[in-house]
Amino acid sequence: MPLKEKLMDDLKEAMKSKEKVRKNVVTMVRAAVKQKEVDNRVDLSDDDVLDIIAKQIKQKKDSIADFEKGNRQDLIDLTNEEIKILLEYLPPQLSDEELESIVKEAIETTGAQTKKDLGKVMALIMPKTKGKADGKHINEIVAKYIK
Repeated sequence: MPLKEKLMDDLKEAMKSKEKVRKNVVTMVRAAVKQKEVDNRVDLSDDDVLDIIAKQIKQKKDSIADFEKGNRQDLIDLTNEEIKILLEYLPPQLSDEELESIVKEAIETTGAQTKKDLGKVMALIMPKTKGKADGKHINEIVAKYIK
């Protein structure tokens, strides 16, 4: 089933079962998908929808830091719940071991040794990890291996 259809089904289910947070999260994703389709006059594929979901997860993770500064535990809890719901739509996330293996392989392939080579390494890694890992986390792993 295409991801857009699954989102619609999940929205209906969330409304029936009165799951307010899930309903809000799915509505937000559907609105972002619709906005991109209208702006670009295209019909988005599942990969495009996954990109939107991954971007929303990143934004939510970034906003948690602001909520911590403001000492807003209620918003931190809500945002973590929203992230958990969004993650359900992404493919299973890669473990650190799997990521390290991909990173090592990319470093060997490119012959990267310094931070200047980061772009070449990331260019090889990102297509393999699309939707399966956070880019910031991958970057941290790469940084352990190249100085």
